[in-house]
Amino acid sequence: MTVKGKALVTGGAGFIGSYIVDELLAHGYDVRVFDNLEPQVHGALRENGGRPEYLSRDVELIIGDVRDTDAVTRALEGVDILFHQAALVGVPQSMYDIRRYTDINALGGATVLDAAMNTRGVRDRLRKMVVASSMSIYGEGAYQCPDHGVVAPKLRPLTQLQQHRWAMECPQPGCGKVVTATPTTEEKPLQPLSIYAIGKRDHEEMFLSVGRAYSIPTVALRYWQVYGQRQALSNPYTGVGAIFCSRILAGNAPPVYEDGGQLRDFVHAKDIARANVLALESTTATDHAINIGTGNPISIADVAWTLIKEMGADRDGMTPNVLNEFRPGDTRDCFPDISLARELLGYQPQITF
Repeated sequence: MTVKGKALVTGGAGFIGSYIVDELLAHGYDVRVFDNLEPQVHGALRENGGRPEYLSRDVELIIGDVRDTDAVTRALEGVDILFHQAALVGVPQSMYDIRRYTDINALGGATVLDAAMNTRGVRDRLRKMVVASSMSIYGEGAYQCPDHGVVAPKLRPLTQLQQHRWAMECPQPGCGKVVTATPTTEEKPLQPLSIYAIGKRDHEEMFLSVGRAYSIPTVALRYWQVYGQRQALSNPYTGVGAIFCSRILAGNAPPVYEDGGQLRDFVHAKDIARANVLALESTTATDHAINIGTGNPISIADVAWTLIKEMGADRDGMTPNVLNEFRPGDTRDCFPDISLARELLGYQPQITF
């Protein structure tokens, strides 16, 4: 097979990044991974000089920190394609570990760009950049009011949640009618509600801006809730699916907040990987931020039921523990319109939750 180019995947030993690595190898690319083997995800691998078993031996692994300019510069040598996936994950943790998240995510992304643009030979060689963004930058999703059409409400007021009025209500003055969730398009105003989400917004804006300034085709992909076999269940900040699985494995019912009717979109990491390679090879997606999900919303209660059944816990009588309680800052509904991904990338999800 003819090698199509040399790609660097930052965070390529992680959950999503490793699937991108597999997809690149399958499409004939030479791949280098730059990763710090974060202990919260990888345990003692870094300390013991190991590497994840799922990471192909055909891949060069460089262990380093995205804030280390010298290490990043070495990783960029000879590279003509850049996938930036490296980031700390987790909305809740970002709200109390603020400096660390900002340092690694925002400064890390800036360091990668700075090294790429200011290193002789690297900038001129780069022919594509793809950066990971997140649905979290939207905050609440899009809704339809029977009187006011499409609306983009902010978080539900605390007084509403205290009354257990879970459904979103129209934000227009004097209205207050219950609104219906609709697919969120890329045109919806951004409303990042956490330090993690702010960092992801900064990632996509930094990469797209630098790409425009230096005429390097760049695409940002806004991932929805990602799941897959390599997700670290030991890391409680990798999402609701991992939390539910950990509880079920321990024999405990998964906790479901509110009434369980919150709508989300769960997309497999293999589909995320396919979208990344499609973005790399697309000639029409440059300078776009694109939603990547399945387009099929599912309630959180149904997610819990699905995992209980898939893991065989229903045979023991386990059911979701619907708490009818709320967490301040939680969004109600957010799921993507993936029309732009279909149009610009030819993307079609192949795995359903």
